[in-house]
Amino acid sequence: MSLLKLEHLINRFSDLLGKVAAVLFVLLLFNVFYDVISRYVFNDVSIGLQELEWHLYAAMFLLGVPYALRAEGHVRVDVIYERLSPQRRAWIDIFGSLFLLLPFALLVGWYGVGFAAEAYALGETSGDPGGLPYRWVIKAVIPFAFFSMAISGIGLLLKSINILRGVERSDYVPPPPV
Repeated sequence: MSLLKLEHLINRFSDLLGKVAAVLFVLLLFNVFYDVISRYVFNDVSIGLQELEWHLYAAMFLLGVPYALRAEGHVRVDVIYERLSPQRRAWIDIFGSLFLLLPFALLVGWYGVGFAAEAYALGETSGDPGGLPYRWVIKAVIPFAFFSMAISGIGLLLKSINILRGVERSDYVPPPPV
């Protein structure tokens, strides 16, 4: 498999996570709407729905970061970066991926597995009456998201290598709008 094909495969994975994040955003929107209506119209409060709001928000944010890496929507010093040649940008992305992004994402992902496994083993639930059970589910999103960030970082690394190799990018497909 060529580096360009591997980059495209990783990009499709990142695009899928972006779509999942978009669906989670819509679910969050409906959840907040329902919660507000039930609270202010029917004077009914649901702790479970309120907790679901931050569960959806956390999952949406965490799964949206790999897509942001792929779509180049992540934070960096664009004032300097945009003025550089594609080759210099590629070197910056290689350095950032290898020495900052990948070690951090893999470290948090690695420790996140134990964090989620402990919550599962303890049968951790919400501390509030009427809260959500299975706290391990949202905790499991953490390592999944960080390992996904590492995969997207590898995609960014491959893109940079392909730029330095001078691989023709005429078949490059930009990420779809979310």
